[in-house]
Amino acid sequence: MIEETTSVNAVILQNNFHSASNFLIRLFRAREAALIVMILIVGIALQLITGKFLTTPNLNAITLGFSTSAIIVFGMTAALVSGGFDLSVGSVFALGGVATALALRADLPIFAAILVGIGSGFIAGLINGLLITRVKINPFITTLGMMGIARGASLAITQGLPIAGLPPEFLVYGQGKTLDIPNLILIALIVIIVGDILMRRASAFRQIYYVGGNEEAARLSGINADRVKLAVYILCASLAGLAGVLSVSRFTVADPGAGSGEELRIIAACIIGGCSLQGGKGTVIGGLLGLIFVGFINNGMILLRVPVYWQQLAMGVVLLLAVGFDTVSQRWQARSRAQKRQAIPDRKG
Repeated sequence: MIEETTSVNAVILQNNFHSASNFLIRLFRAREAALIVMILIVGIALQLITGKFLTTPNLNAITLGFSTSAIIVFGMTAALVSGGFDLSVGSVFALGGVATALALRADLPIFAAILVGIGSGFIAGLINGLLITRVKINPFITTLGMMGIARGASLAITQGLPIAGLPPEFLVYGQGKTLDIPNLILIALIVIIVGDILMRRASAFRQIYYVGGNEEAARLSGINADRVKLAVYILCASLAGLAGVLSVSRFTVADPGAGSGEELRIIAACIIGGCSLQGGKGTVIGGLLGLIFVGFINNGMILLRVPVYWQQLAMGVVLLLAVGFDTVSQRWQARSRAQKRQAIPDRKG
């Protein structure tokens, strides 16, 4: 009788474990929906605490604040999905803005000056991609080195001083409006929507998932993994350059120290949104939702007058929690796959 009771309890515990496992797996797959709920909860809570979080001016300020970061989210998502990441986006962000400002001061046409800023990002991404794919240097070391190079170049060119006195025609991209919507927000939305569609639908971008999920299998199936990675790092740095250009257009000044810490903020947002440090998973929309979540937290701390040092501490905690959540999700999914593989022979038997 005791043995039967023990056996029944064991079966119940096993069923409960499977139910919890399946629930967590469904939760991880529905990361974007869960994030939307979390964003709503945080927004309502901050409104109740501060009384001015969900006001139109504050929400406009939040949206404008992360618009340039949202542009980089597309590139960082692609980099993470490919199995890598780019630590240099913050420095390339500053370099793109400085390059454009110098081009404008040299009386280049506005469109040409913008291309100079994006081109500086293109070159940085090309160097990153070649070092990673041809020389086989680890992405961490490569992009960390580029972080120092791009930041040092910005500071050396400007001697550490901001560049002002830019033509008013250039400022329309960061300060103007179309249909009463800020141009900066419209540009960010276009980049995010196009990026998400490409990552979900375009065959060339779907190859990024194959390379990040299993690079060797992707090579055996005929995918040029090195070419995919090279394109990813060029895309990521070029978008960082574009974001830097738009930031200068918004603030009317090119600061060589701009974008400091931007890379960690964006990586944290992408991981919160469902990207994995192991590669092979993630969406651009998920990264945007993660960025909104991080933006809400930062803005809430500002409204609550939390000292800037504690804000940095909170950002570090958010990053650790995001990585920890990703690690746990990977373990649960691996355990579920292993259980399914074990169940197949049992059914055959």
